[in-house]
Amino acid sequence: MRIDILTILPKLLEGPLHDSIMKRAQEKGLAEINIHNLRDYSTHRQKSCDDYQYGGGAGMVMTIQPIADCIEKLKSEREYDEIIYMSPDGELLTQTICNHFSSYQNIMILCGHYKGVDQRVRDLFITKEISIGSYVLSGGELGAAVLTDAIVRLIPGVLNNETSALSDSFQDDLLAPPVYTRPEDYKGHKVPEVLLSGHAAKIEEWRNEQSLKITQEKRPDLLDE
Repeated sequence: MRIDILTILPKLLEGPLHDSIMKRAQEKGLAEINIHNLRDYSTHRQKSCDDYQYGGGAGMVMTIQPIADCIEKLKSEREYDEIIYMSPDGELLTQTICNHFSSYQNIMILCGHYKGVDQRVRDLFITKEISIGSYVLSGGELGAAVLTDAIVRLIPGVLNNETSALSDSFQDDLLAPPVYTRPEDYKGHKVPEVLLSGHAAKIEEWRNEQSLKITQEKRPDLLDE
C-alpha cells in the first residue's frame, strides 16, 4: 500500500510515521508512506500557501494552487483509490472504514490548516472526508497520522501476530476484553482462573462475555448500532 500525505507542516508527521509499527511496515515493504510539503508547490515568492478569506472573517484559508498542483502531479503518476481530506465535518472514522481502506493500493490524504482549504479543492479533488472526532485540532496532520496508523496495522504481515488485529476493540462492534500477564498474583490481585485453565473454549467464552459486559458498561451505543 502507498499513502501520500499532503501538508504544510511535514515535521509534525515524521515522528509518528517513522517509528514502531509504521517503521516496521515500511521496512518490510508492506507500506510506503510519503509526506509532501505543499510549500514546494507554491508559486508564491515566499512559498506561502494561505490567503485571506473572501467576504471577510477571522482566519486564513489554504489556497487552491499548491494543493491542486501537488494532487495533479501525483495523479499523473498513479491512480488513487481515495483522496481523503481530514476535516472535523467529515465522516467519523470507525474500524469498519479502516478495514475498508486497508484493502486499497493507493491513498492520498490532505491535511487542512488555518480555517481549512478553499472549498474548490473539496469540490474538485476530494473523494472522501474523514473526521477523527467531534473536536477541532490545529491542523489535519495528527488526524492523518491516526488514520494512517489505523489502516497500516491492518495490512497482513505488518503485525507480528496476524490474528492480533482481528481481536482489537471494535472489530466485532465490541470492546476488547481484559488482558493479563505475569505475575499470576500481584499483592493478592490474581489473574482469573479461567485464563490459567488451558481450556481454549472456556477462555474464548469468558472473553466474549467480558467484551459484552465492558461494552454494555462503557459504550452501550455500540450495541444499539
